[in-house]
Amino acid sequence: MTISAAPVLRRRMMDLTLEEHTLTVPLVWSDPADTRTIDVFATVVSREGGEDLPYLVFLQGGPGSEAPRAFHAPTSPSWLDQALTDYRVVMLDQRGTGRSTPVSDRILSRGSETVAEYLTHLRADAIVRDCEAMREHLGVERWNVLGQSFGGFTTLAYLSTDAASIDRAYLTGGLSTVTRTPDEVYALCYDKMRDASERYYRRFPEHRDRMRRLVDLAAAGEIVLPSGEVVSPSRLRSAGSSLGTDDGWQTLWQLLELDPSANAFAYDLAAAMPFGGRNPLYFVFHESSYANGHITDWSAQRVEPADFAEDVTLFTGEHIRREWTETVPAFQPWRDVALTLAQHEWPTIYDPDALASSDARGAASVYVNDAYVPVEYSLETAQLLPDLRLLVTSAHEHNGLRTGRVLEHLIDLAHDRRVR
Repeated sequence: MTISAAPVLRRRMMDLTLEEHTLTVPLVWSDPADTRTIDVFATVVSREGGEDLPYLVFLQGGPGSEAPRAFHAPTSPSWLDQALTDYRVVMLDQRGTGRSTPVSDRILSRGSETVAEYLTHLRADAIVRDCEAMREHLGVERWNVLGQSFGGFTTLAYLSTDAASIDRAYLTGGLSTVTRTPDEVYALCYDKMRDASERYYRRFPEHRDRMRRLVDLAAAGEIVLPSGEVVSPSRLRSAGSSLGTDDGWQTLWQLLELDPSANAFAYDLAAAMPFGGRNPLYFVFHESSYANGHITDWSAQRVEPADFAEDVTLFTGEHIRREWTETVPAFQPWRDVALTLAQHEWPTIYDPDALASSDARGAASVYVNDAYVPVEYSLETAQLLPDLRLLVTSAHEHNGLRTGRVLEHLIDLAHDRRVR
């Protein structure tokens, strides 16, 4: 397989040096006869005086999201300043995102079957192969990995096949199950959202009636977004996914305080709902994240508990529904692709035996109230990785990497240092 590299571009931004690397790699790593290629893009970020520090490759959450762009530390992202104390950071755009041959609505002109087949090659196992190509391109034998959420899932896939390439692994809200089915995961996530809903209503009991009235408006087709979407009750309830973040309750509170006839309500509701048109992979591809040799078949919709159907004030999280391919303008063009992928039998990408023998070192943050990656299954996976230090905390929700000093704590744990 031929891998080619574009010339490296360098730029300065205040005290940061940014090196831009673009590789052309196979779309299908497992088939040398398949000649299709894609580009994979990464920015190596270093701070003055840290040009020779070890590499830390950042794997973003999602799926379907590009890596954040680095600005003058500590401005953006919030954890970058912490990371640059110990590492040069490789901001990798996972295949299909950012500047790594992005997937957009334009691809749909190829036909739904062709697009669905193409998307099957964008999973975590292929991202691992891209990482290995980038590591070799940078000329290092081993590097370090930071995986946030879906990026943590990808890190587990990395440790399943290429643990020898990783010095230390850091996972934040990304210690996924490697043995459970998608049905089990989404069922437990409903339990998490039930608890989050009840905690919210205990703080703001008057909002329960407001939510009930909003669901009635949605059922009558009277909530319309600026995009033209007529919001269904299930889409409205998905705004509760913000409860899975540290400050998400504020987003929900502000939304429910607004008059539903106001422009502000429509715009804020559109921003609060977890799936939109910016990253189509996030919707079309989401359930495959938990599929380790499974057919997903709209798992989250199939396992919805009876009380969620009866009590319309209970919020949902990352629970996608088939009906959205009919009701959401951004998803309608993707309908046939999504239906095809829902029936696809996804290959296995996580190997519990390989993880147990990987001797993986590092640290992981596990959030007690995580609405997206249940703590119970995270702790199961942690049993396979005895040298992975754990930070189990209720001080943060799923986005603790962005809102706290989580990474600093993990780096100290992984290096047996006192917490700074």
